Amino acid sequence: MLPKKILVTGANGQLGSELKDLAPQFSTIHFLFVGRDEFPLNDLSRIKAFLLSERPDVLINCAAYTAVDTAETDKENAFLVNAHAVKTMAEICKEMSSRFIHISTDYVFDGAAHVPYSVDAKANPKSVYGASKQKGEELALAANADTIIVRTAWVYSAYGKNFVKTMLRLMDSKPEIGVVNDQFGSPTYAADLAAVLLAIALTDHPPKGIFHFTNEGVISWYEFAQAIKEIHGSGCKVNPIPTTAYPTPAARPSYSVLDTSRIYQEFPSLEPHHWKDSLKRCLAKLSDA
Repeated sequence: MLPKKILVTGANGQLGSELKDLAPQFSTIHFLFVGRDEFPLNDLSRIKAFLLSERPDVLINCAAYTAVDTAETDKENAFLVNAHAVKTMAEICKEMSSRFIHISTDYVFDGAAHVPYSVDAKANPKSVYGASKQKGEELALAANADTIIVRTAWVYSAYGKNFVKTMLRLMDSKPEIGVVNDQFGSPTYAADLAAVLLAIALTDHPPKGIFHFTNEGVISWYEFAQAIKEIHGSGCKVNPIPTTAYPTPAARPSYSVLDTSRIYQEFPSLEPHHWKDSLKRCLAKLSDA
């Protein structure tokens, strides 16, 4: 039976915005999109009251504390939003018999692997942000065994702030730029991730636990930038640089590739998209805007 009401947090972020674009395709479902004003993740009592008032059939939590570098010196707030608020959502969804779908990240891993991380690979975050997201996973699954967690990586979109839009801005304003060439992962177009989340939301009795979703293919940030340059038709020169040339407060995983096989096994109707095909779609959307 299709859900009657789906609540989406993080309404104004990349993923929330892409879900907004898809929502009109489902005319029989009431979508409720909320931002931090209506649904403040740093106020657990308001989260609880809001959920008990609205009683959605499905809660898709796209909201998070995502300021990776700021989190290094703002640990308390990062854990409040990414762990304790997530636990509260999981608990209330269990109480209401609502489905809870939560978004997590490749940052729960240390990036030391050389083969894609499976869903049951050992988490070993190297940053406060990663640690807060891993704690959120643990607390959610402990509070509500039916929780569905979707880890993703390298998310970009026509909305919000992201690597693709930053590259376009820099390429249009600078003759040359440097991009890290020793961090590897799989870019993820938020529109593709949004479609996956809705497929999970609309499936009768979906399997629970942890899933991985990214677009297909493995590249470096430098290769990603080169593809953006090529498709955009920019004359900007892109230079490969090592991570050491671009120090940041929070450590980034050098290898962020996620094994996505489980999600396609459990949801065989899902269609994989190669990262370059999805990038072309996103850039076309941006050029039409």
